[in-house]
Amino acid sequence: MKLVEPPSCSSPSTIVFIGRNHRGQWIAQEQNGLYGGLFVSRAQAIKYALFENGQHPETIVELPREIELDMGKTPNVDISQCAA
Repeated sequence: MKLVEPPSCSSPSTIVFIGRNHRGQWIAQEQNGLYGGLFVSRAQAIKYALFENGQHPETIVELPREIELDMGKTPNVDISQCAA
């Protein structure tokens, strides 16, 4: 029998968007605004996204349109389900 762990707060279920802003800078931002940053290159944005999401490239989405870094979002995370 194979044991499967229940999802946790660190599960790779969130998406990290990468793309360029109106100034041509690279953005990486988690879909709920938990983390993000500005980068000089695409490679650096991807490296950051992989570091933050636990090395899950399948959860990184490169957007073809402009995006802007928005760290003013209220994260949509239910911390009551997270183990201490």
